Amino acid sequence: MPHFVIDCSSDILDVHPEDHVLEHVHSVAAESGLFEVGDIKVRLNPYTECLVGGKPAPFIHVFSSMMPGRTAEQKAGLSRAIVAKLTALFPDVSKIAMNVSEFDKSTYFKRDML
Repeated sequence: MPHFVIDCSSDILDVHPEDHVLEHVHSVAAESGLFEVGDIKVRLNPYTECLVGGKPAPFIHVFSSMMPGRTAEQKAGLSRAIVAKLTALFPDVSKIAMNVSEFDKSTYFKRDML
C-alpha cells in the first residue's frame, strides 16, 4: 500500500521510457513521508488509442489508492507534487492530473492477512 496506477497515452513514452516515469512517481511518493518506501506500488498503463476532448492528444492521469489515515491536505500535497514532477518531465503534455481514493478498510484483504 499505496498503489499508483498511471494511465497515459502511449506517445508520452517516446519522451521518457516507462521505467523512468515509474521511478519518478515512486520517488515523489517516497519523499512525501506518508508511506513506507517498500510498500509503494507503481504501475503504468499506456493506451495506443485514446481521445482527449474528442480528439487524439497526449495525457497522463495517476489514480492513487491508499488506506485511510492521511489528511485531505496530505493527499492534496501528494497529488500536487506528483503532477508537478510529471509536468516537469512532460512540459508539452497539457493534460496531466491525479486523484486519490481510499480503500474501504472493512473490505480490504490481502494474502498476508490469511
